Amino acid sequence: MKDKFIPWTKPNFWGNEIEYVTDALKSTWISGGEYLERMESGFSKLLEQKHVLAVSNGTTAIHLAYLGLGLKPGDEVIVPGFAFMAAANIAIHMGLRPVFAEIDPDTWCLSAEELPKYISTKTKAIIPIHTYGNVCAMDEIMEIAEVHKIAVIEDCAESLFSKYKGRESGTIGELSTFSLQATKMITTGEGGLVVTSSDELKKRMMLYRSHGMDRGKKFYWHELPGHNFRLTNFQAAIGVAQLEQKDAILTERYRVNEEYKKYLLDKDGITMQKVNSDVDAVIWAIALKLDSKVFPQGRDKLIEQLKSVGIETRPGFYASSILEIYEPHSLPVCEDISKNVISVPTFSTLTNEDIGYICEQLLKLRK
Repeated sequence: MKDKFIPWTKPNFWGNEIEYVTDALKSTWISGGEYLERMESGFSKLLEQKHVLAVSNGTTAIHLAYLGLGLKPGDEVIVPGFAFMAAANIAIHMGLRPVFAEIDPDTWCLSAEELPKYISTKTKAIIPIHTYGNVCAMDEIMEIAEVHKIAVIEDCAESLFSKYKGRESGTIGELSTFSLQATKMITTGEGGLVVTSSDELKKRMMLYRSHGMDRGKKFYWHELPGHNFRLTNFQAAIGVAQLEQKDAILTERYRVNEEYKKYLLDKDGITMQKVNSDVDAVIWAIALKLDSKVFPQGRDKLIEQLKSVGIETRPGFYASSILEIYEPHSLPVCEDISKNVISVPTFSTLTNEDIGYICEQLLKLRK
């Protein structure tokens, strides 16, 4: 096994991707077209949501959601301090102020208990990020948002197919965003989705998605200063083929998660991300918190040691309070998780044999 390289992730093509992409190219509809409509419709049925807009990536999905809500420079948006930072970075580009909030020390998701202390009169949106495929405590977050009349945008870049109290992630807030990037459950290479049940938000976001033009009226007439956030038809063709394999993807993802749990759950020095009983999580990336007493070499050295035996891993996300691009702030829980989390290989075609090898090598490196 030492001669075999196990990547952190890799996409899988399940069957009809080549056929559908070829068909899209032959149709000459390579920008808009049938596959875009099929993909949006497919996700709309899956999520039981009225409107799904395909966009160029998960980051432009967040940008489009902000624009749809009409957020203005000076407005504040609350984001967790441990997560992928797309929501915070787009906020800065728009002149918004990201306010970083503490996370739950067990689930590693936005802490509903701590949330109220970060709300001000300038708060216009809360962005629960469903990190690694887990789902935030949405009932509590929605209740707080309702009291303060604040919009909620679910960032579901990592939580496609995960459920909260029987509801698909991304169907609880006013808006939600998804990523279809190469490492995700379903991929179009790059790509994303914005989901809403609001006719008004959908209409406004469709304008922003395509240069602010309403082509139902006349060409080249700009209703507002829009962007080009469109996804191509042949990218959507890949997405349609992938979405057809939802059940197979779920089966394999559950298998991978259970196999890791078999080796690592309750092992000395290792804590797996907690998934509460009201969440059915389809884990995008298996992440482990390391006890520094059991792994005295530290997380970063451990990454090097695993790489030397053919296993690619990644660190946890850097806490916002560690990153110098943001205003100074302190988030002790985020910082602790950030410094001690390692993410191990996670993808649908990862074999049980490979998982066994990964866990064996990891456990051997304990003190």
